[in-house]
Amino acid sequence: MKTDLPTPKILIVDDTPANLFAMRKLLAQIDAELVTVTSGNEALALCLDQRFALILLDVNMPEMDGYEVAALLSNEPLNRDTPVIFVTAAFADDLNQLKGYRSGAVDYIAKPVNDSILLSKVKVFLELETGRQQLAQALSTLEQRNQQLQVEIAERRRIEEQMRHQATHDQLTGLPNRALFIETLDRFLSRAQRHEELFALLYVDIDGFKQVNDGYGHQAGDMLLQAFSLRLRSALRAEDVVARLGGDEFGVLLCKAADSGAIQQKCVDLCEILRAPYRLTSNGQAFTAHVGASIGAAIAMQHGINRDSLVQAADNAMYEAKRSGKNQARLAATLL
Repeated sequence: MKTDLPTPKILIVDDTPANLFAMRKLLAQIDAELVTVTSGNEALALCLDQRFALILLDVNMPEMDGYEVAALLSNEPLNRDTPVIFVTAAFADDLNQLKGYRSGAVDYIAKPVNDSILLSKVKVFLELETGRQQLAQALSTLEQRNQQLQVEIAERRRIEEQMRHQATHDQLTGLPNRALFIETLDRFLSRAQRHEELFALLYVDIDGFKQVNDGYGHQAGDMLLQAFSLRLRSALRAEDVVARLGGDEFGVLLCKAADSGAIQQKCVDLCEILRAPYRLTSNGQAFTAHVGASIGAAIAMQHGINRDSLVQAADNAMYEAKRSGKNQARLAATLL
């Protein structure tokens, strides 16, 4: 913990210069900054922008007595909690003592001042002030550390999320990769088995990708994959899942799709959308890529009741579409 605490300030208020001199001489042996004034107005003015560890306040002063000063100090933000000790001969009876405490004083010392008593009480209140400062500093340090920890935790979570995203998504297209797709497929199958929420699995393979990749270069091939991914994603609903499984092969999960007729039509539409020309630029050269898509479709619980059987059905259907001339789709070995 830091030990460089500010030197505490003591404000001494007395309208008699001789009393102020005696106080300064007595308290000079204490490690504190002594500030002296001769009126309540001066004291209040100082308390507007300075915080004091202790205020020694005479009661009998012209214009404004010590009771009024103490009461007004209780409303000043910087010093409303500063202990006030009345140093006065006015506490001759219990009534005056009670009035002093009600005005905000925490203690009093009767005149003539007993040096030992004054020194002892001042030291006690300065020790309390030092403890308060140490506690405030410790709380501030703790708050700073807590804020730092929150920043570190947020950064760690961001990095972990970024790492998870990198581990589960294709770096080129930004789509989920094969691992995440299989994980999602298993979740869909589990839900289908419990709640009969059927879905369709599509395997989509680009027809003519190799010719573009060989003819225009790998950068052109990458740009085609990105454009193809974007077009495929845009042609589906937000709740549907699209992933790049590797190379020029993609996987699609169509949610709540048990109607074979609707699936057939969706696959036909996708073939039409995906075969439209792709106008791209690679290495500063504009070119148009003409490719298509072979699509194999399988319906969960109808063409496969588990992952392996469903994937095999969709994969076989996709290869059958390729063997039948490409740029077309098949549903569970039936030509669409």
